[in-house]
Amino acid sequence: MTDTAQRFFVSYAGPDRAWAEWVGWQLKRAGHQVELDRWDWHTGDDFVQKMNLALDEADAVVGLFSKNYFAAGRWTREELSAIVAVRGRLVPVAIEALADDDIPALLAGRLRKDLHGLDETAATAALLEAVHGPVPPTSPVAFPGAATADSTTEPDPQRPRLPSSVGLPEVWNVRRRNPDFSGREAVMARLRTGLVSGHQAVVQALHGMGGIGKTQIALEYAHRFASQYDIVWWVDAEQADQLTVRYTEFADRLGIAKPDAGTEANSHALLEHLRTRHRWLLILDNAEQPDQIERWLPEGPGHVLVTSRNPDWHGIAHQSDLDVFTRTDSLAYFQARIPGITTEQADLLAQDLGDLPLALAQAVGVLRSGMSLDRYRQLLTTNTARLLQESDVRDYPASLAATVNIAVARLTDDGHPDAAALLRLGAFLGPEPIPSAWLEVARPRLVTVPGDPNDPMWLRNALRPLGHFGLVRTDFDTFQIHRLTQAILRTEASPDLATAIRDDVTAVLTAVNLGDPESPANWPMFTSLTAHLTTPHVFTGVADRPELRPTLSKAMYFLLCSGLPRAAHDLVEALHQAWSTDLGPDHPDVLTCAQYLGHASAALGDYTKACSIIKDTFARRRRVSGEDHPDTLQSANNLANTLGHLGEYAEARRMQEDVLARRRRVMGEDHPDTLTSAGNLAGILSELGEYAEARRIKVDVLAGLRRVLGEDHPDTLTSVNNLATSLSDLGEYAEARRMQEDVLARRRRVLGEDHPDTLQSFGNLATSLSDLGEYAEARRMHEDVLARRRRVMGEDHPDTLTSANNLATSLSELGEYAEARRMHEDVLARRRRVLGEDHPGTLTSAGNLAGILSALGEYAEARRMHEDVLAGFRRVLGEDHPDTLTSANNLASILSELGEYAEARRMHEDVLARRRRVLGEDHPHTLTSAKNLASSLYVLHRYREAVELLKDVRARCLRILGPKHPETVRVTKNLAAVLTAAGREFEAQRLTSRGPDKKKSRFGRKRR
Repeated sequence: MTDTAQRFFVSYAGPDRAWAEWVGWQLKRAGHQVELDRWDWHTGDDFVQKMNLALDEADAVVGLFSKNYFAAGRWTREELSAIVAVRGRLVPVAIEALADDDIPALLAGRLRKDLHGLDETAATAALLEAVHGPVPPTSPVAFPGAATADSTTEPDPQRPRLPSSVGLPEVWNVRRRNPDFSGREAVMARLRTGLVSGHQAVVQALHGMGGIGKTQIALEYAHRFASQYDIVWWVDAEQADQLTVRYTEFADRLGIAKPDAGTEANSHALLEHLRTRHRWLLILDNAEQPDQIERWLPEGPGHVLVTSRNPDWHGIAHQSDLDVFTRTDSLAYFQARIPGITTEQADLLAQDLGDLPLALAQAVGVLRSGMSLDRYRQLLTTNTARLLQESDVRDYPASLAATVNIAVARLTDDGHPDAAALLRLGAFLGPEPIPSAWLEVARPRLVTVPGDPNDPMWLRNALRPLGHFGLVRTDFDTFQIHRLTQAILRTEASPDLATAIRDDVTAVLTAVNLGDPESPANWPMFTSLTAHLTTPHVFTGVADRPELRPTLSKAMYFLLCSGLPRAAHDLVEALHQAWSTDLGPDHPDVLTCAQYLGHASAALGDYTKACSIIKDTFARRRRVSGEDHPDTLQSANNLANTLGHLGEYAEARRMQEDVLARRRRVMGEDHPDTLTSAGNLAGILSELGEYAEARRIKVDVLAGLRRVLGEDHPDTLTSVNNLATSLSDLGEYAEARRMQEDVLARRRRVLGEDHPDTLQSFGNLATSLSDLGEYAEARRMHEDVLARRRRVMGEDHPDTLTSANNLATSLSELGEYAEARRMHEDVLARRRRVLGEDHPGTLTSAGNLAGILSALGEYAEARRMHEDVLAGFRRVLGEDHPDTLTSANNLASILSELGEYAEARRMHEDVLARRRRVLGEDHPHTLTSAKNLASSLYVLHRYREAVELLKDVRARCLRILGPKHPETVRVTKNLAAVLTAAGREFEAQRLTSRGPDKKKSRFGRKRR
């Protein structure tokens, strides 16, 4: 690399890949380092991250400006911003004629070099001038590597050609380009990279189901890279025994065929000829028989591209398993072809069609002929096969329905009735992957699958032909059928056959060994099962089958345990309606279903609905099963929890005490349900402000759950979280933080990042950090938790509102009062609507907003709000509840701001006395009250009392919070100010280790 070498990042649009290769090769030949946008990256890499990294490392960006480059919708905001950010290092070169309105305004007016319309020598000179600046040449610029008059060296056959310098290859039989081709850029880049990766013949096989677009990709590749080949020949290879005939036609076009030699001899001559030629591409389309094709694959320095529904190209070709469109590609396809379709409409339609390219193309044809979108989606459900027979898509030889029917007919004709039966059975399951183990276990009970049920190889032998015909996708231990293939097969099954198959589906689903739905180790299997059970056509066929009720009950409970309350609610509600009609409202299975419906409603934050459902279930169970039946006690436990969510703490406590006593008597001290009741009672005691007793119970519960269930059981982790919360309530912030860090790490590992319990631990840890004065990190975590809860639970879920409240509090602690006010106002309005005016959470939000108004100097309004909040807390929670005392403390501080010092002092003295009695001398809230009382004494010029009180507070803060905690620092400053005001400046100076502060200090008051 020379001293003047630079690092270039070449940014281009996918269809301009040939240009990018040429530019990259030229720059490398000139001694530079080059990275091509997407070329040097791997599948799965984050595009924006890789682009930003490349831009950080590059000396300049060479942008290949074209209409493709600036196509509508191509750039995300982040990507375009990244390009705009490097305007000073951007080297724009135009590879086709562009008008000013073809280029975004952010980049318009930028001087650019034109490469289009030039021969190779001129284009090379223009490119190098663009990147180096104008340098007068001392001799004509020659294309690097090109042959000269005095050179006998052949040009490098691997070098890219200038795309605009040549027309179509000299030998070419490819049909016209599809003007509607879109998407698939990642596949195209992967395909091109694979083909140019070696010097000898590279065979790439694109395989996938019918209608997935294999032929379209091959066609687009041939046109997109035509300039890089001298020979491009397309062969219809579906009939392998006709391959020599097609090869003879190819040989004749090359002028090497001998009329009397016969097709096999001419085919061998063709293969020998291709060994000696460079720059050729042979496309074998629809090659379904690898074993018959292999002997006719050419060798030599060219490329072979195979398309096939058959995945068995191992050892013959480099394989690319082609999947359906990405959802992004599907949306772009619809929005470019159906005027006025919204993103939401396009997304629903793409989901209905399973993102299958042929189905998308057929849908566009029907919709553009006048059918409404709603009508099309309705017919797609009720008349699938009929609708998918309609096709005027020129670039596909048959409709999707015809493609499926032809493949199924060939299965039967080729003697694979077991495969056809398995395909029909799979059509009545869901579109998600089907675990092979399910079929293996259920095989003796399957009546629609012919053959020996004890044959250990039956499933492999049935799946193999299905894979050959592109009707299934197989993986290590699953197989999958596209939803539209399933729909076509279901539509064409006779009523008697459909009934028999649904019996087999029931046999499959009941044979699944699920295990405990509370254990995360079993969740992958439950996830697969529920994906099938909740598919509408599966649910309709099995919901009323008695043998499946235990499986369905486990599935409902799994969805609740795994943190998917919306999915649980939808499934449970549908089952409750169906079972109630068939069995009556008092049947045990119906009551279990009602229990889960109440649980799901509570998990979704709809506590009022949950309370109504659970009360009804509790009453029915008491009447049907008795007071002490475990199911009745479960309903009583759930009702107490829901009352707690509604803020009815006293009644919740009474019920939990009763449930705990009954469970101890019926189940024993160490039964998990008994321990759960004890933990729930402790939670209610915490809400009632009885922190010490709550902690004592939580310690015992945690020990019991660890002993009975183990360290990492979700219930144990909940118990750890709850104990950590009690430590925080008691002011033991450091230990609370340690425990929250531990339980967060465990919940992430066991439950996953977005499980509601994991998000709860995130939020609790952030609050612990805030309590310890680490406000910036607390804010970052609260922002993350809020974003996740909004996505997972929705804007108005009580837990989401808790996160929003906590973030607003963090902003307040960081002095960002205006944004904190906006957030607190929003949370207060939402809590009033969701929880009601007198819910403790609503009162807390009103108090927090009043605190922000005080910080902003709006003391009169802050006082009014604090008075209302205090009255509410006294009415709902009582005089001595910690939240009531916090409200009284805040009101006293406002009175001081308004100059009502005597009344402020009286209130602070009362709050301090109560907090000492309720929370203890060393609790941080008690120390806050002592500090605030000292403030009142200070403004009343009672310096000696203020000094003594602050000295005691400072000593306790140093011991409990440490010298660097913001509250300790504030107390120290306040003490120094009082000492100074009392004329004891020497003590103040010693305290702060600096000279006396000439500016009068005001107390900083932390209001909770």
